[in-house]
Amino acid sequence: MEKLTEGVHKFRTDEFGNYRKLFRKLSQEGQNPHTLFITCSDSRVLAELITQSKPGDLFVVKNVGNIVPPSSVVGTTNSTAAAIEFAVETLRVSDIVVCGHTQCGAMEALLRGLPAQANQPHLHQWLALAAPVRQVLQTEYTHLRSHEERVTAAGEENVLFALENLTSYPCVQQRLADGSLRLHGWFFVIATAELFAFDPDSKQFLPLGMDK
Repeated sequence: MEKLTEGVHKFRTDEFGNYRKLFRKLSQEGQNPHTLFITCSDSRVLAELITQSKPGDLFVVKNVGNIVPPSSVVGTTNSTAAAIEFAVETLRVSDIVVCGHTQCGAMEALLRGLPAQANQPHLHQWLALAAPVRQVLQTEYTHLRSHEERVTAAGEENVLFALENLTSYPCVQQRLADGSLRLHGWFFVIATAELFAFDPDSKQFLPLGMDK
């Protein structure tokens, strides 16, 4: 907590002056983010940092494994749905980005086996939503030998699974149909800070800026 407290004081004394007008404007006019950014709770993945976005630009959802449950899942396992509906219907974002990453602990757990339900029941239930990703790895990626490659492949497939699930939400369907919403699948490489975007034509993750 000491580091957090020091950071708060540093922001107020050294940094806030650079953002004073922006925060005053945001407090008066409210937020108007252009993008819903769904990414992992991993402490190494910071949406605003890797996109160099300012306060008010992104509506960020972080959860374990950047999982997007289908709209049919209700209750405590789908709080992410509330954020999706709010961003799409109320904030009227123009884009949704789902961003996975390398070395994802959620994908590790998914491949190695879910944690004991007795000790982590909520985590067990949450990761079970991504079970189809593990099935894809077992059928389509048998050629991968190293565990690191399999975790990376799982992370990429999980992004595609999330994009597919996004289209199950009626509010997303409507906005996609009228052309006012775009979906993007990104993948962040922690070691090099590279971002890759899924290209539906080549069905590959390409360096960001090369996707069509």
